[in-house]
Amino acid sequence: MTKNPTTTAASVIRTDWTREEIAEIYHSPLMSLIYKASEMHKQYQTVGEVQVCTLLSIKTGGCPEDCSYCPQAARYHTEVEVHKLLDKDEVLTKASIAKQNGSTRFCMGAAWRNIRDNRDFDNVLEMVKGVNQMGMEVCCTLGMLTPEQAEKLKAAGLYAYNHNLDTSEEHYEEIISTRTYDDRLDTLEHVRGAGLSVCSGGIIGLGETDADRIGMLCTLATQPEHPESVPVNALVPVEGTPLAEQPRVSVWEMLRMIATARIVMPTAIIRLSAGRLEMPMSEQALCFMAGANSIFAGDKLLTTPNPSENQDMEMFDILGIKPREAFKHESSCSH
Repeated sequence: MTKNPTTTAASVIRTDWTREEIAEIYHSPLMSLIYKASEMHKQYQTVGEVQVCTLLSIKTGGCPEDCSYCPQAARYHTEVEVHKLLDKDEVLTKASIAKQNGSTRFCMGAAWRNIRDNRDFDNVLEMVKGVNQMGMEVCCTLGMLTPEQAEKLKAAGLYAYNHNLDTSEEHYEEIISTRTYDDRLDTLEHVRGAGLSVCSGGIIGLGETDADRIGMLCTLATQPEHPESVPVNALVPVEGTPLAEQPRVSVWEMLRMIATARIVMPTAIIRLSAGRLEMPMSEQALCFMAGANSIFAGDKLLTTPNPSENQDMEMFDILGIKPREAFKHESSCSH
């Protein structure tokens, strides 16, 4: 008799999922899927608790990559203005404001293909040290990095490193040609090797199939360790990019992704990320019910609009949600 994959998941944290098992979960009746995900969330997470993060673009635009969704790619004609690396003091001021507004994780993003060992990287290391001293979890997303660079970031006090897979390996070449899927997986390996927390997820709405979404989840769920954080982004189409005409992702698609991610990676923080501005409170509430337990606060996610802190705090109050404290994962795990 074949075991029900959701039952198996509830008894042990697995990293040997098959695409067939994940597909069975993903394609199950939606209300049943949400219910199972909610039960899994209750078993492994604190119900009614959501991590509040702030994402700041510390170096904007001019990126040599050709990611089809990204307005920061130099080759696309978008309204994004190119800005060099921000001054350390300006970044630390913004981090302090984010902390005052309730964020416990501060993520700094730079539109680089990869980190270079130069003065800019030295400045980023100083930013990391400064934010870490504020008692916040510090996250960076700076493109590809070497094992040595990962070690330097860890030594400076970095808590997590974000490097999304974006989509499935099969669909990847339709979206990006300037780096390979293995490049992304190698970066995640370097992050894990340095003892940093891995933040890795993807984007739906890139013209992919359900099989691609399942494939991406399978790749994440079969890493040596599940990512500590899994952002689920809905594409925000930007004029001037190749994907500008893509239709908006429905809440039902987001719910399937979030619920399936929660079931196969029960200890991960599932982050409701880009695309939240278009979601009314009722849709966001369903996402929290399906297992999402993190959001980005602030009026921008790098260069795309996001709900204001006031809107989020009002939503938290209505839904009875409390912000997750900093470093909770670290204190409750023995890795």
